Amino acid sequence: MCVWHRCTIRTRLTVVAGSGMALICAAATVLVLIAVRGRAMEFRKATLIANALKTVERTVIKGPPSALPEAPGKAAQLFNPTGKLVSSTRNMAGTPPMVNVAGSDTYTIYETCDLPGFPGDCKVVLNQPIHMANGTWWLHAAAPAPSWYGDFGLLASLVGGSLLLVTVTAFGAYWIVSKTLEPVGAISGKLAQITASDLGHRVPVPNYEDELKDLAETANRTLDRAQAAVEQQLRFASDASHDLRSPLTAIRARIEEALMYPEEADWPHTAAALLHSVECLQELVTDLLQIARLDAGICGRHDPVNLTSLVRCELDRRPRTAAVVRHLTPGVMVNGERIGLTRLLNNLLDNAERHAASTITVTVAREGDAAVLEVRDDGEGIAPDQREVVFQRFTRLAASRRKDAGGTGLGLSIARQIAETHRGTLTIEDSTRGARFVLRVPLLHAPPSRSRHRR
Repeated sequence: MCVWHRCTIRTRLTVVAGSGMALICAAATVLVLIAVRGRAMEFRKATLIANALKTVERTVIKGPPSALPEAPGKAAQLFNPTGKLVSSTRNMAGTPPMVNVAGSDTYTIYETCDLPGFPGDCKVVLNQPIHMANGTWWLHAAAPAPSWYGDFGLLASLVGGSLLLVTVTAFGAYWIVSKTLEPVGAISGKLAQITASDLGHRVPVPNYEDELKDLAETANRTLDRAQAAVEQQLRFASDASHDLRSPLTAIRARIEEALMYPEEADWPHTAAALLHSVECLQELVTDLLQIARLDAGICGRHDPVNLTSLVRCELDRRPRTAAVVRHLTPGVMVNGERIGLTRLLNNLLDNAERHAASTITVTVAREGDAAVLEVRDDGEGIAPDQREVVFQRFTRLAASRRKDAGGTGLGLSIARQIAETHRGTLTIEDSTRGARFVLRVPLLHAPPSRSRHRR
């Protein structure tokens, strides 16, 4: 017998179903036995009264009999008005009255136990008055009371039927639960086969439209997401290792070339080239760390930020490589991380400066319940079918490689992730010329003024 909390579901449900049916059968058996015994008691009383009336009729017409008829388990006594025993069955000869008739002048019938002459037995006792010319005579009669189970055959049938029902219910519940849980076993078996290196398996989906089918479909969708995430991480690791290898290879090649001919090496020029490679490597490592933080869901504290002031300060701070046209609506407030929003803006500005022909347009405005930041350049633009591709990691279009061969291909991907951490969106929208990047984040609604509550 297993401990209840360690039993399988089918065992617990089988026990519950069997116990429930056992309780129902027990209650039904008790009710049937009570009803059968009640009917048997009524029949026994009716029979006792009918036999007593025959004795009364004979006594009234022919006088008191010398002896009363006997039957197994039955008894009778006839007393005259003075209380003297006139006649009785042989088993009651010389015994005291079965019924106390003091103060009673009507017939009574009831069940009692341990009568004189019948110790340990229960009887149905009748006290029948006989009104005659010389007074009231009394006839006492007793018959065996029905047993509590009514009839042994009936009791055996009820117990046998109950056991059969409980057994059938338990086996039926076990079979039904087993068939119901078969998909769960198949799902568990398939999940056990899935490893970190083999995420291609999917759990079988049942044919029936039920909760188990929903579970299987949810599990498959979860596995799809897990496989996509793992594949993305593998691609990310592959691309990162490739991009990290490029500056390291350049650094090593420069050093080896300089060491091979130290007298002829232009060390200042070599140092400048190495510094450029180190800067590219540092920029890539910084971007990789930022990607790792965003993937882990790590972000700084969100506070009220004046987006207009932030954009104005960054534009004033940055060195100008192209003309910047500003359209800044004052007082556009958002709830966000200042460092993250600054990084997002700088990534968009860096991208615009690489592709702009002469002018960059920066716009900050309100649009419904959203704060909108637009960075637009007057360059070649991005084809509609490439507008989502550029947000993928390590993706660099041909035009971008021509403009800046040392880029990492992570700037726009980081910008979009920062936008998503602020419950916003970063998209590329239509423009008459060049690329138009649009950031939308929820506006920060100022709390109601409390000046009227101040003294």
